[in-house]
Amino acid sequence: MVRVVEKPWGRELWLAVEDEYAGKILEVRAGCRLSEQFHERKKESMFVLAGRVRLVVGSREVVLAEGDCVTILPGEVHRLEALSDVRVVEFSTPELDDVVRREDDYGR
Repeated sequence: MVRVVEKPWGRELWLAVEDEYAGKILEVRAGCRLSEQFHERKKESMFVLAGRVRLVVGSREVVLAEGDCVTILPGEVHRLEALSDVRVVEFSTPELDDVVRREDDYGR
């Protein structure tokens, strides 16, 4: 069963949490962005199902659209911003609590 987690920027649909990996769909509303963050151990890959996002990884900025994918390595500071309503599949290693927020629009 899919677990739905409401967020101030949209919601997460958790598809799997296993010993080896975790998978979810991020639904982000246009104009909203996630925390500027990094992970000490977690590695994650993102695939854009629908919409367009601006992704900043370190000093690089890229616009991703439907069908694009990217992998973010541990230690890389990153932030995703929805340029339109967007759906992104995110699969990662299972360290779910490994989030170090550097800046957050929602005071978390």
